[in-house]
Amino acid sequence: MRRLLVVGLAVTLAGCASMRAEKEPPPPLSAEATLKDKDGKQVGVATLIEQSDGVRIAITGYRLPPGDKGLHIHAVGVCQPPEFTSSMGHFNPAGKKHGMESPEGPHAGDLPNLKVAANGEGGIDYVNKLVTLRPGPNSLLGDNGTAIIVHAAADDMKTDPTGNSGGRIACGVIVK
Repeated sequence: MRRLLVVGLAVTLAGCASMRAEKEPPPPLSAEATLKDKDGKQVGVATLIEQSDGVRIAITGYRLPPGDKGLHIHAVGVCQPPEFTSSMGHFNPAGKKHGMESPEGPHAGDLPNLKVAANGEGGIDYVNKLVTLRPGPNSLLGDNGTAIIVHAAADDMKTDPTGNSGGRIACGVIVK
């Protein structure tokens, strides 16, 4: 009888543990990018986390020229130096115009400017409601992949197609 009671208790506890495990939500989808300059030196990192309201994008830059820098997600996950044109144009699956201030925009890949201090460091923490890490047309992890580009100048947030943000000075492929 005692053995039967112990076995019954063990089965019950195992069932409770299994129920508890089923109720815990899975970890959020995440991705990252290592930003490198034209010489292959690491100049920043990006962490992307899927949230209920979009993808949280946290970028830390270092060893960058001071000033405001345009920051965009580009349509192809390739970062061939020195000009990084291999990443193609901005990620724009909906065919919108460029700029957060554009009445016909923005591109899904438009991000706020990165403010870089005199010591070469800067960062942003931004939730992009137009992209996802899940499968679908707005996924940053689709067949072509995507990349984060840091531009030489500030984005004016309205001029199509690039916001007059100048050349590409750093690039990082977004990977799961």
